[in-house]
Amino acid sequence: MLRICHLNKCSVGIATQDERLRDHYEGTIQRVINYFTLLAEDVREILASLGYNSLEEIIGKNELLEVIDDNFAKKFSFESLIHRLDGPNSCQVESNEPYDKNEFEKEILSQVMGAIKNPNEPVVIESEISNLNRSFGARISGEIAKYYGDKGLPDKTIDIRLKGTSGQSLGAFLINGVSIHVNGAGNDYIGKGMNGGRIVITSDKAREGYSLGGNTCLYGATGGKLYISGLVGERFAVRNSGAIAIVEGTGDHPCEYMTGGVVVILGKTGVNFGAGMTGGVAFVYDKAHDFVENINQELVEPRRIDTDETDIERYYLKKLLKDYYNETKSVVAKEIIDNFRVEIRNFWIVRPKDMKGPLKIGAGE
Repeated sequence: MLRICHLNKCSVGIATQDERLRDHYEGTIQRVINYFTLLAEDVREILASLGYNSLEEIIGKNELLEVIDDNFAKKFSFESLIHRLDGPNSCQVESNEPYDKNEFEKEILSQVMGAIKNPNEPVVIESEISNLNRSFGARISGEIAKYYGDKGLPDKTIDIRLKGTSGQSLGAFLINGVSIHVNGAGNDYIGKGMNGGRIVITSDKAREGYSLGGNTCLYGATGGKLYISGLVGERFAVRNSGAIAIVEGTGDHPCEYMTGGVVVILGKTGVNFGAGMTGGVAFVYDKAHDFVENINQELVEPRRIDTDETDIERYYLKKLLKDYYNETKSVVAKEIIDNFRVEIRNFWIVRPKDMKGPLKIGAGE
């Protein structure tokens, strides 16, 4: 094993953003299917040799375990593993009813089905949400995918406006055509795995320094936009590979293992910024001039943005901030936009060291 997954130099083209190395990758969907099919066949044969039909049947049957007779195994005691306990195995107890049967999103889905079937008739839904409502948006996105695949719907075909504090994973696996606006706050995993669409979180009650999102937001996202006019927790945008996000401060480990997309942070960050980051770009507003000491500079490097009026990075950042302000009415964004010629000097741009040349703005950015 090479043990270089974090260095962007994977020779077989799996854990890398280097196009030259990615050309080495020969995997296909069918090969993955074949692998798991053959793995299941091997498991079935082993079970049959033991006289059982399923994995569930052998849970708790530690009489099937044997201690290997060698010098290394003799150094340990396995009595607690092979001792037979009285009472039923866990598999003999019926599972609990799910805590959240997702009735809330089922109701919203029934209200937007018309727009899903006929995108020429966009819909706006208003409702309240609570932290009992988890993974809101995933079911709606799944229904859209049944009809249109990952292409989704035209922008803002479905506009959902919520009040309250959402449960975990708001907007998980969100797809194009769905916009979720929350007046309140989110929780952990906002935008997890999102592929498209837009999530906007604001609060009428928020003041400077308020947190409106939890930990690990935007985990594994591949597209879409996330705007939060407040602080978020740790590991923000971990493994982001395509989404655009703007927040006003983060905890530790932001942009960890990021491979694509754009992140704008209009405030302080925690430590270990950009650890394992091999792609994408981050803009960080550093008015206190203490951001650089928080960067993990193994793979990334910070630099100032050219203040030339024609500079593409400068133009692109201002464009993002204007869109963010239009959605959130953020006081922080407004002050920066109004004094952009001065405030641009407080921004750092962070990119992987091996990403040279001008910023490339892709579709949707």
